[in-house]
Amino acid sequence: MSAGGGTKAIVAALLANVGIAVTKFIAFLLTGSSSMLAESIHSVADSGNQGLLLLGGRRAKRQATPQHPFGYGRERYVYAFIVSIVLFSVGGLFALYEAYHKWHDPHPIDSWHWVPVTVLVAAIIMETFSFRTAIVESNHVRGKATWVQFVRRAKAPELPVVLLEDLGALVGLVLALIGVSMTLITGNGLWDAAGTAAIGVLLVAIAVILAIETKSLLLGEGAEADDVARIEQAIADGPEVERIIHMKTLYLGPEELLVAAKIGVPAYESADRLAEGINAVEARIRAALPVARVIYLEPDIYSVAKAQAAAARTAGTAAAGTDDGQPGH
Repeated sequence: MSAGGGTKAIVAALLANVGIAVTKFIAFLLTGSSSMLAESIHSVADSGNQGLLLLGGRRAKRQATPQHPFGYGRERYVYAFIVSIVLFSVGGLFALYEAYHKWHDPHPIDSWHWVPVTVLVAAIIMETFSFRTAIVESNHVRGKATWVQFVRRAKAPELPVVLLEDLGALVGLVLALIGVSMTLITGNGLWDAAGTAAIGVLLVAIAVILAIETKSLLLGEGAEADDVARIEQAIADGPEVERIIHMKTLYLGPEELLVAAKIGVPAYESADRLAEGINAVEARIRAALPVARVIYLEPDIYSVAKAQAAAARTAGTAAAGTDDGQPGH
């Protein structure tokens, strides 16, 4: 994901949510609708979340330090995780609490009947433009992945977060519109409470999804299988490497991949020639996958006999640890 694309989607969502939050609060003050209050808090939470994403992107650009030698790229994951917590607590749980309160004390909308419907329709229009911006920016980077795959596999958290927030906001607005409309038609405030509860459940579900996905990024994810294959192909494409003994990858941030590999090399006549060979391999890796910015290659002399002996030792150790299927003592 380009940083510019993510920032554009975040700013569009922030502007939309600030405007929507103000109009929703005014509608709540005029009508006393719990659905409008829940949606107001939802928009405030979303506005704060977009601010957190912008702050995370800014802090992630700091230069590496001796204490943080790999930089601060993962701060974007940290702030995305905080967003899920805010959405869960401020948005979802508050809506469920308000629904519980309204269910036990239902009351119809007695005045300004046209205000909540007008506000919700206007909010749906504004939110649709924000959602469209997020979709357009996401399409620039998601390639052939489905939307579910994009949300689950994206290493840059901003666009998936904004997409899910905007989707949740649109569905929440529709639920609020249904609850308010049915309250106006029937005069029964329980419809308003039901709409508020549905909004709360929706926000909690989205927050849980975001938390799960960002937790995985915080723990550290490696490159996708296609990218691993490109790296392996780049390593094997020249005469400098006989084989890859083992390799690991790790995203240090959305746009910085660590590649560490132990490679079998032929017997070089000098250390200078070995260094030149390793530099050539690193250049091919970066050309194949520009996001691979930190590369550590450990050269070794690969021996089939030594590899077979190591495998035999591993198998012997495993066999010694069991006796008829029971743990060894």
